[in-house]
Amino acid sequence: MTLLEYRIFHTVTQQGSFARAAQILHLTPSAISHAVSSMEESCGFSLFVRGKGGVSLTRSGEALYPVIRQVLSADEALTQTVGELKGVQRGKVRIGAFNSVCVAWLPQLVAEYRAKYPGVEIEIDQGTYDDVIEWIKTVVDLGFLSTESTRDLAVRPLYRDRLMCVAPRGFKTRTPGVIVPEEMRAETFVVQGDATDADVQAFLAKYRITVRATCRVVDDLSTIAMVESGFGICIMPSLTLERVHGDVETYAIEPMEYREFGIAVLNPQMMAPAVRQMAMFIESFARQKRREAPATNAGFDPENTF
Repeated sequence: MTLLEYRIFHTVTQQGSFARAAQILHLTPSAISHAVSSMEESCGFSLFVRGKGGVSLTRSGEALYPVIRQVLSADEALTQTVGELKGVQRGKVRIGAFNSVCVAWLPQLVAEYRAKYPGVEIEIDQGTYDDVIEWIKTVVDLGFLSTESTRDLAVRPLYRDRLMCVAPRGFKTRTPGVIVPEEMRAETFVVQGDATDADVQAFLAKYRITVRATCRVVDDLSTIAMVESGFGICIMPSLTLERVHGDVETYAIEPMEYREFGIAVLNPQMMAPAVRQMAMFIESFARQKRREAPATNAGFDPENTF
């Protein structure tokens, strides 16, 4: 099979359609169909299930996909390395990120990166921790993850932000501005799914807090809105609260608890030059952010660089 066939396989998989893949690759639908048939004949089994709503991978196709993606990543790394040796800064970097990093870090980070490396194309996908884990294995070059959500991926820690309690206006605690885990045990919570709230789940488990929840949501804005409406309290990282606001009270949790997050890649040894460059840039950006938040990052100085 050829690199073009690998690219066709990858694009059809991503788009779920021969026609859309043809548009992206500037080929005819018949050329796409012929290439896929040629791959299937070469393999000796079907790669896609054809249907009225589009196409999807067969089990055999799913098994091949990660390997084909590695081949394409290696080809991109080769192309970028040749360009680098010629003194040309180019390439593409695909990043997966969860909500608070996407909102609080990436606008500034990407703007600064583009100013320094204008020839590098950047793509960003936002999702839950589970989404980012899956994307790292299939479609993105690197992803931001909480260290509580890594599963089988190695995450290089970069930053700690403090967990805070958010409550409706008028909520009272024993000490103004502070709440302890014991005070949360009798409260109703507004919660998000485990795929989004791994750090909060770890906190609740640590202090043996059984959650009574009448409201389950999937994003930070909805969480704050439900707390504001009196559905209960919630726990959020301080980075989220930098950009998400509402008519609510915030309380520092004592003893201090944190969310720790960093970046992960599928294979550090196979990173293309532009991806490695981005990883190093993110690490430098994170060091600056740690200096700006000494209270939560005191003594936190991870070894950087993949």
